Amino acid sequence: MNKIEKLIAELCPDGVEWKKLGEIGIFYNGLTGKSKNDFTNGNAKYVTYMNVYSNIEIDTNIENYVKINENEQQNRIEYGDVLFTGSSETPDECGISSVLTKHIDEPLYLNSFCFGFRLYDKSIFLPGFLKYLFRSAELRKQIGKTANGVTRFNVSKKFFAQISIPIPPLPIQEEIVKILDTFTELEAELEAELEAELEARREQYEYYRNQLLTPVEHNGRWYLNGKEVEWKKLGEIGTLIRGSGLQKKDFTESGVGCIHYGQIYTYYGTFADRTISFVSETMARKLKKAQKGDVLISGVSENIEDICKPIGWLGDEICISGDMFAFRHNQNTKYLTYLLQTNDFKNYKRKYAQGTKVIRVKPEKILNYNIPIPPLSEQERIVAILDKFDALVCRGNS
Repeated sequence: MNKIEKLIAELCPDGVEWKKLGEIGIFYNGLTGKSKNDFTNGNAKYVTYMNVYSNIEIDTNIENYVKINENEQQNRIEYGDVLFTGSSETPDECGISSVLTKHIDEPLYLNSFCFGFRLYDKSIFLPGFLKYLFRSAELRKQIGKTANGVTRFNVSKKFFAQISIPIPPLPIQEEIVKILDTFTELEAELEAELEAELEARREQYEYYRNQLLTPVEHNGRWYLNGKEVEWKKLGEIGTLIRGSGLQKKDFTESGVGCIHYGQIYTYYGTFADRTISFVSETMARKLKKAQKGDVLISGVSENIEDICKPIGWLGDEICISGDMFAFRHNQNTKYLTYLLQTNDFKNYKRKYAQGTKVIRVKPEKILNYNIPIPPLSEQERIVAILDKFDALVCRGNS
């Protein structure tokens, strides 16, 4: 019998008590009535959505400020409060929790996209225990059931109040926190080592990818890995099909597969053969399509590094949204996709990118990009090599 089991036998012979959240505390909202200007030259710190989402305990090294007027009625965060994200694109990511586990000497507020939970009696829980409790599999399962929506899911506080949680005695909580803190520290060390190794692999992968896909000139001819190549513009080997019409509000539970341009950055890697979203057959008839073998290219981004991100589409026909293209061609899809990841293309798109907040590269500039075309057999050989690296480094890290 381990120490926790002994403590349970000693302190909870009849089992651990469970209570609904609505019985032991209250919920409160984040900031209200704020405009964009209130977040410029602010005088009070506030916790962002990503601070809650990314940390099991709030990162108190805060550099985000909001303007709070004297006598303004806004909810302040207190030591021991549990903070939750209020919405997400999937129900599984709704209600992600974080706990304020440190005492702070100044007012701290919560952004409007989150909400807080405060215990009536803070002495019944250790904040360190709560940070693990609300991210446990059992609680996450209950929290997921409180979310409703179609394209955007929102948590219902009414349903949230019905979530039941265990209330073990403090000595048991202390022992659980001690064990989990030890594992968390060890995990952080291992993650740092793994990330360093993955970064080294990524650099190695990018080096070999650029080497394999960079031709050299000899006596007026160009060669790629010993095979002679000819140079052609993308416009000479294919066409760009601009998507249109598809919006996230059109998504359905099932139907015809579709990709919205924003999902290119968040959900898909180098290649894909199935979608995470769908539209009805009626809507699909109105939309532009991508076919198996097309290279999907993002047409707009807020980040110049993301613009023109390529995805080799290897599945059945799907619908595509505006602000993205399907490049239909007569070459090896994977070869072209890898080419559009090279440093050469990155430098090219930076040269022709336009815009500040919203960045674009004109379709004609994309089609004007010059690429080396080796025989299809050589394209296949290069792809086989890069696929192994991609599986090891990119997909293995997704």
